Amino acid sequence: MVSFIQSKLQASVQLKQEVLNNTNLLETLNTVVEKIIQAYRNSNKVLWCGNGGSAADSQHLAAELSGRFYYDRAPLSSEALHVNTSYITAVANDYSYDVIYSRLIQAMGQPGDVLIGLSTSGNSGNVIKAFETAREKGMITVGFTGQTGGKMKAVSDYLINIPSTDTPRIQEVHMLLGHTLCEMVELALFPKNA
Repeated sequence: MVSFIQSKLQASVQLKQEVLNNTNLLETLNTVVEKIIQAYRNSNKVLWCGNGGSAADSQHLAAELSGRFYYDRAPLSSEALHVNTSYITAVANDYSYDVIYSRLIQAMGQPGDVLIGLSTSGNSGNVIKAFETAREKGMITVGFTGQTGGKMKAVSDYLINIPSTDTPRIQEVHMLLGHTLCEMVELALFPKNA
């Protein structure tokens, strides 16, 4: 069993090494961070969406921005779109699960806001519809996906596509890059020496 654990750790390390050496992906992440910093300086917000584990990761990362990451500072406007279960279940029941996020974007999205969608396949229908609505509203769309980007590739202004098809490993890297994004935003907006 120890060898099985080691094999999973090795697979995670190997994928992270691939990402570490992927200059294009890292430059894209850096650009996304710059866009988020600019959005916050313009009094905009960052919204997140995903399904299952990606919803949990979205909620986690939104909390890093709206609460705090490494140190005390003012809160930033950031929320995961699935946190109101009454809304989610009503809209899924009355309309369709595919529109649970796009209806919220229609209601609360503003030009210059950033929508970050997590989907390891890149094919989550409700995330794609949210991106389509966000683009109509002049928002910036950022897709965190797996290797191909799936259908989200076509509706993402910026694509962070992890070079893997292994869902748990992709999600681990999404969280690593998401945490890095939050740290960079925090440092830029609230310098430690201030």
